[in-house]
Amino acid sequence: MTVRTHVHTALYTGAEGRLLERSFRLRVVAGPDAGRDHLLDEGTTMVGTHADNDVVLTDNTVSRYHLEVRVRSDGILVKDLDTTNGTRHGGTKLGQVVLTGPARLRLGKHTEVEVAPDEHEVPLDDYPGDRYGRVIGSVPAMRRLFALLARVAPTDATVLLAGETGTGKEAIAEAVHQGSRRAAGPFIVVDCGSIPHELIASELFGHARGSYTGATSDKRGLIEVASGGTLFLDEIGELALDLQPQLLRVLDKRQVRRVGETAPIDVDIRVVAATHRDLRAMVKAGQFREDLYYRLAVVRAEIPPLRERLADLPALARHFAEEMGRSGFDLSAALLDQLAHHDWPGNVRELRNVVERALSLGTSQLELGGGDDAPRAGTATAALAGGMTPPADVLELPFKEAKAALIEGFEREYLIHLLARHKGNISRAAAEAGIDRNYIHRLVKKYGIDVDRA
Repeated sequence: MTVRTHVHTALYTGAEGRLLERSFRLRVVAGPDAGRDHLLDEGTTMVGTHADNDVVLTDNTVSRYHLEVRVRSDGILVKDLDTTNGTRHGGTKLGQVVLTGPARLRLGKHTEVEVAPDEHEVPLDDYPGDRYGRVIGSVPAMRRLFALLARVAPTDATVLLAGETGTGKEAIAEAVHQGSRRAAGPFIVVDCGSIPHELIASELFGHARGSYTGATSDKRGLIEVASGGTLFLDEIGELALDLQPQLLRVLDKRQVRRVGETAPIDVDIRVVAATHRDLRAMVKAGQFREDLYYRLAVVRAEIPPLRERLADLPALARHFAEEMGRSGFDLSAALLDQLAHHDWPGNVRELRNVVERALSLGTSQLELGGGDDAPRAGTATAALAGGMTPPADVLELPFKEAKAALIEGFEREYLIHLLARHKGNISRAAAEAGIDRNYIHRLVKKYGIDVDRA
């Protein structure tokens, strides 16, 4: 006898970034009902001898309601329902367990069932065009990325976007949202690196009136606000370790509990997270929960840095100019060569800033202070066309020394003003400048800048 139901399938990325599709099957392999085969559906499957169960057994040592099997995005939850003769897994009596691979269970004294995944690789079609949402890319790595996201977007699979600062993770997350069945719902962005630790629990989960000093009214958290849509957790690697269990509970149960309240609130959210950090290394170092990592990285997508997709530079530069109401950028062969020799530590965001500043100076050309001796960041944004005249004493120096002096002077003054605008907040300063936080830390140390007084 085969019981046919709606099959629940899940997409996830396996080894070498392959996209896999997995469904689950429950087979009776021993006992009086051997041969029964049940495709697990979305939600909960009940197993026992009572006729109300989804899988009805005739073994009189099995309880009327013996086993609850629930399909989850991270595996199969199997729960014994306080039965007389119990359920055993590997010889051990179990209460409940989450299975991520094949497992054999003994129910009562005679029946054995096998819960196993059926999985196969999902071929990705060639992606048509060079855009996914607002994101532009024509090199093979970007087209593979677009094909993966286009296939995953219509599902509710949790997606982890991994890539350097400035690679366009938020724009990609928004494109995933727009390609989903939730497109009409909210797209809520949470920057885990910019919200102060003492406020992030209230921002994420909400709070009840009077739960702490200053809580003068009930407040919905951003997770609750995102219900019906997509929650984008930017820089998830910055989330404090003590808050990670609360986020894990939200992902597992799709419920949120406001600070100061005990009753949970159901939420219907799809989660997309992003990070520039190596979360797997953080897991090994005890800085990030392993179970939370695997709940977030159901589908993992790597976004290449701009230096690995230099063929996209001309299209990106023209696109940014057009967005700002200007066209006709002079992209000569010499300029393209300069663009290609810059290492773009701030990635696409840095390129956009370069274009914007060039336009603000009233020129249709970009000039980059490239070269092997150029610093890793700030060069492209420092050396825009603008007719600035260096001080006379600098002009008397040898070329290489004069260039270094100008760059260092620019870097120091730029950094002082940047940090002053953001009151010393390096995360926000890095986001505006389009460069990595770690690079700002190195510059602060290099020039002896007092962040607290910036």
